[in-house]
Amino acid sequence: MTRHQDDKVLRALLGPEGPELSCEQCFEQLDRYVELELAGCNADEGIPGMRAHLEGCPACHDDHASLRAFLSSGH
Repeated sequence: MTRHQDDKVLRALLGPEGPELSCEQCFEQLDRYVELELAGCNADEGIPGMRAHLEGCPACHDDHASLRAFLSSGH
């Protein structure tokens, strides 16, 4: 394993250093988070803990990617 892979595994085991949202909180805030991202605002500052959750939760990460793609396509 490379050093990068070791670090990634360790972060996954230990969890985020800062706040992290639950899946329910993520779902409630996802629209606003994506709107902030697309507006060029600091979405991570606007909704603390969202980035950490999206990095650790594959289901919410997929929802984020889908919503962002949908909204950025002009719909």
